[in-house]
Amino acid sequence: MTKLPQPRGTLTENRPLADLTWLRVGGPADWLFQPADAEDLAAFLAALDPAIPVFPMGVGSNLIVRDGGLRAVVIRLGRGFNGIAIEGDRVIAGAAALDAHVARKAAEAGRDLTFLRTIPGSIGGAVRMNAGCYGHYVADFLEEIRIVTRHGRQETLPAAALHLRYRQSDLPEGAVVIGATFRAPSGDPAELAARMEDQLAKRDASQPTRDRSAGSTFRNPLGRSSTGAADDTHELKAWKVIDDAGMRGARLGGAQMSEMHSNFLINAGGATAADLENLGEEVRKRVFQHSGITLEWEIMRVGEPAAK
Repeated sequence: MTKLPQPRGTLTENRPLADLTWLRVGGPADWLFQPADAEDLAAFLAALDPAIPVFPMGVGSNLIVRDGGLRAVVIRLGRGFNGIAIEGDRVIAGAAALDAHVARKAAEAGRDLTFLRTIPGSIGGAVRMNAGCYGHYVADFLEEIRIVTRHGRQETLPAAALHLRYRQSDLPEGAVVIGATFRAPSGDPAELAARMEDQLAKRDASQPTRDRSAGSTFRNPLGRSSTGAADDTHELKAWKVIDDAGMRGARLGGAQMSEMHSNFLINAGGATAADLENLGEEVRKRVFQHSGITLEWEIMRVGEPAAK
């Protein structure tokens, strides 16, 4: 077994990951590293064999870890990385801070990041995926991020360097986001709180928030112009094309497309990662057969399938 650097934080060999994901599926990581602080993370990565892959993992809200697990060092940030500070119109958050907590803290200080309130996950993942809701995205407010590179250097990057776009960013390979600074407009704390309560009520009325899901499964596809070219002014709804293909409520093993919202893939009980991913692929196949639309996964899928 490869010898790894010995950090001050917690390093666990052959750590199952299922309990760290919202879907509660997935095999073990070769190693799980929970750094004590940024300096611990930087020293560990600087000393780690460059041939060993690393995988930064947030709270697992938008992730399927395959049943065979991950041949990597999974890096999961914890308490040393979840601080939230308000300085004027800037909201400074650690990568492990939950999106909802950042929205609430900002609102209490009269700063409007309410779009984050209903986004499941943490700030590191929100930055990486340019998370968005209610017409606003991380890109609209992000000023800069702090990272530790794969070589163990701490750096600050302006938001423009990430080329943020729909559910994508250009982070340096192997970099771990450790914090982000947002420039947030002002707002009345009471009005911001009321808006967030309204958002939560609407979400709970339309999405299976009590089920084990990973949020939206597929990206909303683009429509087509009269010439057949992709038309980004005509966005379709993934749930609608799934419905039209007859896949609302479809099941495979313990996996199901939610009856409440057909773009939510849920673990209805005892699902494996293979059940979930294979059902998703069947949905993609049926949608393409019905409408010629190729759905793109929004959920990240990583790792290896179970050995046969």
